[in-house]
Amino acid sequence: MTQPVVEVENLTKRYRGAKENAVDGISFSVAAGEFFTLLGPNGAGKTTTISILTTTLNATSGAARIVGHDIRREQSAVRQNIGIIFQQPSLDFNLTAEENIRFHAVLYGLYPFRPAYSTMPRAYKQQVSELAALLGLENEMGKPVKKFSGGMRRKLEIIRSLLHKPGVLFLDEPTSGLDPLSRRTLWEYLSRVRRERGTTVFLTTHYLDEAEGADQVCIINRGRIVAQGSPDQVKAQLTETYLLIDSQERNKLRDELRRLKVEFTETASFRINLHGNDVQKIIKAIETPLSLVKTHDPSLEDAYLEIIKES
Repeated sequence: MTQPVVEVENLTKRYRGAKENAVDGISFSVAAGEFFTLLGPNGAGKTTTISILTTTLNATSGAARIVGHDIRREQSAVRQNIGIIFQQPSLDFNLTAEENIRFHAVLYGLYPFRPAYSTMPRAYKQQVSELAALLGLENEMGKPVKKFSGGMRRKLEIIRSLLHKPGVLFLDEPTSGLDPLSRRTLWEYLSRVRRERGTTVFLTTHYLDEAEGADQVCIINRGRIVAQGSPDQVKAQLTETYLLIDSQERNKLRDELRRLKVEFTETASFRINLHGNDVQKIIKAIETPLSLVKTHDPSLEDAYLEIIKES
């Protein structure tokens, strides 16, 4: 089997003076090319976890490897193999988009410093051109970043973080503060990056809809993992598909459901937990005329709220 690109074993972090661990013995792994999402409320330990994995914070105990490199002993190698996009933009607004990228390339030792774009090597120009086209910024590279919208700045950060071809792209609340259209557009480009470059994406987010398309979801609360698996697996843990029905003859419908021995709860309408039963078979058995028939499929948000409440 292929070695996971992110391996976390019993990772723990306790800040000085704290009574509880910020991260409390968590373990998980992420496969190459996977879209992995770490979910949790504020203060759950998401940012602490991602800070440890990107070597900007030391763990108290436990171990982790990124692309086979130990985060304690091989920090330089880890940094060479990751890209990071933080919650707050880390661009120099006084430079142009290309100058921000060139500065990053020099810091990573990818290319020698040159004072102008025209004097940079052909390989650099080709890389910048390809990534800019991938993210729809090919006509913006010579413009100052201070004139960019929030969505454009996020795209530029993605270009910069992908320049050294990282094995893992860490995204810490990347769409925070963006309008809905910019959020959607950014995710369209990130999906294209994963598809065309095979980049592993490690996301922390507050937006549950962004995690619906993940290969693996890990929910963390109070520093501990409380649920883990595919979105469908997480949803199946504590939520269930149910049927909502109603009738203008509610007394008749209630009596019929009892006679049919169909379990239900009654509020504004009748809720029937399906327990794997066929919806059509239940509806076909009911003779009372129905004014409402609606199947509810649980969302990841439903499961998340239930899991957090339980934990």
